[in-house]
Amino acid sequence: MSARTWIETHDAELADGLRSLRRQAGTVERWGATLAQRLADGGRLMAAGNGGSAAEAQHLTSELVGRFLGERRPLSALCLCSESSSVTAIVNDYGIDEMFARQVEAHGRPGDVLVLLSTSGRSVNLLRAAERAHEVGVDVWSMTGPRPNPLASLSDEVLAVEAPTTAAIQTVHLVAVHAVCAALDEHLALRPAAPARAGVAAAVEVPA
Repeated sequence: MSARTWIETHDAELADGLRSLRRQAGTVERWGATLAQRLADGGRLMAAGNGGSAAEAQHLTSELVGRFLGERRPLSALCLCSESSSVTAIVNDYGIDEMFARQVEAHGRPGDVLVLLSTSGRSVNLLRAAERAHEVGVDVWSMTGPRPNPLASLSDEVLAVEAPTTAAIQTVHLVAVHAVCAALDEHLALRPAAPARAGVAAAVEVPA
């Protein structure tokens, strides 16, 4: 397949995926509002995925610990895929199915949120993480490909992208990540300003 043909085909697949995401805009808005409340009140977001979805999980947490659009306080977010020493130790001692679940058990507290990204919705290590999250009182949100899939069934909230290929699903997942961050920033801006902590200087806006 030529590059031009691939791009044109991908463009059509993206259009389908984005239409499905647009229909779920209410869920995106609710995620942003919920995260604005929970993270501002001291909660944490954890995220995980495999392969390209691991990169998108890390993208999500970096937007929260850093910033997305405007200046704001850093928010607690942990990408479980990026904990290389923990991941390799857990896989070595407990097997790959436990690589995220054990971290969820270690870090998760009631009221925290676990975001799991999977194009298939069938990765066993993500399914195990979702089950463990429920055991420790952590809410499970997932971004998947088309329903039905096992991860969607185990999740409290789902953004399911209706697109035919992994590449298109992952691209729309990134749009969803950015949309959630935009909604979070909007809802966070509506909250009363938290009192400044002693010894913490005011943030200085630096051009990206």
